[in-house]
Amino acid sequence: MNILKLFHQAARAHPQRPALLSGATLLHDHAGWLQQVQLRAGWLRSQGLQPGDRVLLCMANRPQYLELLYAALWAGLAVVPVNTKLHAREVEFIVGHCGARLLVSDHLAELGAPHGVPGLDVHALPPVQGLEPLPLQHREGDDLAWLFYTSGTTGRPKGAMLTHANLLAMTLSYRSDVEPVQPDDVYVYAAPISHGAGLYTFAYAASAARHVVPQSGGFDAAELLDLSATLDRVCLFAAPTMVSRLVDEAARRGTARHGLRSVIYGGGPMYVADITRALQTLGPHFAQIYGQGETPMTITCMTRREVAEAWRGGDGRIPEGEARRLPDEHRLASVGRAHSVVEVQVVDGQGRPCAPGVAGEVLVRGPTVMRGYWGDDAATAAALREGWLHTGDIGAFDAQGFLTLLDRSKDLIISGGSNIYPREVEEVLLEHAGVVAASVIGAPDPEWGEKVVAFIVEGGAGASDAELDALCLARMARFKRPKEYRRLPSLPKNHNGKILKTRLRELYAQAPTGNPG
Repeated sequence: MNILKLFHQAARAHPQRPALLSGATLLHDHAGWLQQVQLRAGWLRSQGLQPGDRVLLCMANRPQYLELLYAALWAGLAVVPVNTKLHAREVEFIVGHCGARLLVSDHLAELGAPHGVPGLDVHALPPVQGLEPLPLQHREGDDLAWLFYTSGTTGRPKGAMLTHANLLAMTLSYRSDVEPVQPDDVYVYAAPISHGAGLYTFAYAASAARHVVPQSGGFDAAELLDLSATLDRVCLFAAPTMVSRLVDEAARRGTARHGLRSVIYGGGPMYVADITRALQTLGPHFAQIYGQGETPMTITCMTRREVAEAWRGGDGRIPEGEARRLPDEHRLASVGRAHSVVEVQVVDGQGRPCAPGVAGEVLVRGPTVMRGYWGDDAATAAALREGWLHTGDIGAFDAQGFLTLLDRSKDLIISGGSNIYPREVEEVLLEHAGVVAASVIGAPDPEWGEKVVAFIVEGGAGASDAELDALCLARMARFKRPKEYRRLPSLPKNHNGKILKTRLRELYAQAPTGNPG
């Protein structure tokens, strides 16, 4: 079943409901949006695109993004939404790797025409007048719908193949486990459509809810609170750094009505102090999810009620005995319980399930788990074993089934909700003639959750911070650039020659504001 059938049914049943807004300005009701999608899908097919072809979308949030995303899926195409902050060289790799047939962007001049793929400037979309509307194209559940590129430990991104069945299971799980969607809800795309915010679009489309793209094209705390007060019942997905900025703005405003219904946070570590402050400032409007691109948004979750109860201690107090068994801070630090559509287990190094309180690797299986990695059988075989997705995350369950993440075995850095793998940064740093060794870690950052810190060993004439910054900006996305450089005479290694990142973290903790050693 094509995932867009949910949108089709809801739009036909409720044609006069408002559908798509730019800020507070209505652009289409559901009848009008449905027509736009059908006509734009017909135009895509008229360009020679066939079901299963990949369309790469690289742009900031805008109404046309949703129009094209829906149209491509309606036409039976597979969408490849990528982070608009990626460097042109990184986009070029993805275009070639997935064999995209069309590239749509709002900064096409910077990207060029990688691998000769036709490019379309979203600012100059051709009119749809005169085109015949395309009927909804049938897709099998195992057909590719969304190719989600996620960084790999090799430094090259991997394309997680998400099928129509994967997206349907994710959508139903969101509505049953995270948040029941009401027709008068307002879903605001404050986070990038290329990631979690875009994946949740189907849950709101199924209820003919309103979809709002901020006029800023992204996250602006003041704009978001203004929109929320105007539109009411606003729901959004947000990375922890966005939550912190929203709370700062709300605190500055004082007791002004905010109109938020639900803020679903995920995509990075949320510290207990931060979620406590958010609850104190904005009230019980926060739910949490934990997922990966390989099983989108669906490993564990904690509902608004569960987050609020952990904050308040149930009915406002912590019952006798529970404080000893499960303190509030422990529950708030967790990432919730398994979604209903998946099985989640924590296993030791031999693959045996761990007892509550014992840490191990988090494994997931169920209908939301990807089909595999595009064009990478070896990576697929490593990640999917005996039906289980090996996440590479280390965690532990408590006796009530709440999962707490303890570490990330792949050394993933999550900064501002974006994934950064150290090796891809290290490889760029090593291109400088004055760098003979480099190792990158993530360090706590009050604004971004984590920041990139690079430890380098210099040789020859050495390398200044400015030179390294310039190299990084020329070779990769800006958000991956190290925020600090630390010089060492040598990198700590074990007897096998492996760099000890645990030691680097200790060195940073000992001297967080200056050069260690």
